[in-house]
Amino acid sequence: MPAFLDPFPGNVPREMTHGELARAIILDIAAELEAVHLYLSHMEATSNEDAKKVLFDIAQEELVHAGEFTSLLYRLDPSAGAKAQQGFG
Repeated sequence: MPAFLDPFPGNVPREMTHGELARAIILDIAAELEAVHLYLSHMEATSNEDAKKVLFDIAQEELVHAGEFTSLLYRLDPSAGAKAQQGFG
């Protein structure tokens, strides 16, 4: 998964704080986008049509997951959503 630092080590032995949960969701978004990149790269590196179809379909599912996580992040941290909206201007 993503190469940058985890906001907490693997399995947290306690309930995460609200801020830790928001950061964990950011990491989850990055992991989904990294998976999209990986699957599309594999798709582009093969001529096997069956594999191409499966890899493309899975990459599309990962984009849905990224969207679901992003929606959750904005509910958990409305200021993150407000900042993201500035990028749409």
